[in-house]
Amino acid sequence: MSIPAQDIRKALQAREEIALIDLREEAAFALGHPLFAAQIPLRRLEIEAPWRLPRRDVRVVLYDDGEGLVDPARAILAGLGFTDVDVLEGGLKGWRAAGYELFEDVNSYSKAFGELVEHQRHTPSLPAPDVQALIEEKADIAILDARRFDEYATMSIPGGVSVPGAELVLRARAVAPDPDTTIIVNCAGRTRSIIGTQSLVNAGLPNRIFALRNGTIGWTLAGQSLETGQQRRGDAPEGDLADEARERARKVSYRAGVRHIDLDELAHLRADTSRTLYQYDVRLPEVFVAGHLPGFRNAQGGQLVQETDHYAPVRGARIVLADDHGARADMTASWLAQLGWDVLVLDWPQDAALETGPDGAPPPRGPEGRYKRPYEGTDNAQAAMQAYLDWEFGLVEQLRRDGTHGFFVI
Repeated sequence: MSIPAQDIRKALQAREEIALIDLREEAAFALGHPLFAAQIPLRRLEIEAPWRLPRRDVRVVLYDDGEGLVDPARAILAGLGFTDVDVLEGGLKGWRAAGYELFEDVNSYSKAFGELVEHQRHTPSLPAPDVQALIEEKADIAILDARRFDEYATMSIPGGVSVPGAELVLRARAVAPDPDTTIIVNCAGRTRSIIGTQSLVNAGLPNRIFALRNGTIGWTLAGQSLETGQQRRGDAPEGDLADEARERARKVSYRAGVRHIDLDELAHLRADTSRTLYQYDVRLPEVFVAGHLPGFRNAQGGQLVQETDHYAPVRGARIVLADDHGARADMTASWLAQLGWDVLVLDWPQDAALETGPDGAPPPRGPEGRYKRPYEGTDNAQAAMQAYLDWEFGLVEQLRRDGTHGFFVI
């Protein structure tokens, strides 16, 4: 059945469950797509769809841009047992013809949300030359890199320490226990440094806190050198600092309207077959592998906020988060709630039997069809990096024109 773009927009506005799936390769997807589209290339559909679309009767709408991908995709999904699969009428051209916005790049709505946060909260930031000057004068600063550890190891700000996004509120005070220490949060571009910095501000840390404006892109464009191969990690807190982090994060999630549930209440959600339920343990991968609650998958909290379209392609689904400390889940949930998700935090049961090992996620994608991010690696053209920043700066206005996001900022 072909569904006009207007009906898909109505479903999004009504917060109905819908998975709008772009079947093209990532590089083509990055050239333009609807805000809440999720990308699963046809060649990966059979292995990714059961993982990313856990409910077989969820409403799925497929589209391409005239490449002939839809019919084979419908056959694959039918073979997997999906029962409610429709097609965007006219494909991407139909979306354009309806006058609706197309968003470039990947993880677009999370990045747009980051820009909205900075726009509304005036998240404090420092340009790269100012941070370089603080380093040179040996000022009392702590540089916290909010990306995944492997990204940090590839390239990092001199003296920076790896503290992936969801770990920031938990670990920042252990890294910088003196309130007079200035904390600077960076990522490769803008989103994770904005969200990371605002997380610490929202949690009420006593330090002066800034984002590194434009991340390693801004650092490189300023002609400043990056480190490579670093292995520094932020320490986990103990005692009072751990308790303080837990309390600070809980207050932030409460302000965002996040609910907490126990195992019995989780069982009730799991029994509701009319709703898609994503269950994510937001701790670091090595911690997850060592022991996690049955039924939970792993998604580092900062990456879950950055790549929500990948981890939760069904817009309108429920999300439950777990974390044996609590601060990581609460902070991640606070952001997902602001992104418009129905998100809950499971209070970690102390006596629960844990499983070990990976969560069985599909093998990662290879390089074929991949979109090369202008902020990853060390060999990016300056023009591409500047163009990427210019694109991000325009996302707030594009969100306004699109009108479907439903985001709020606490």
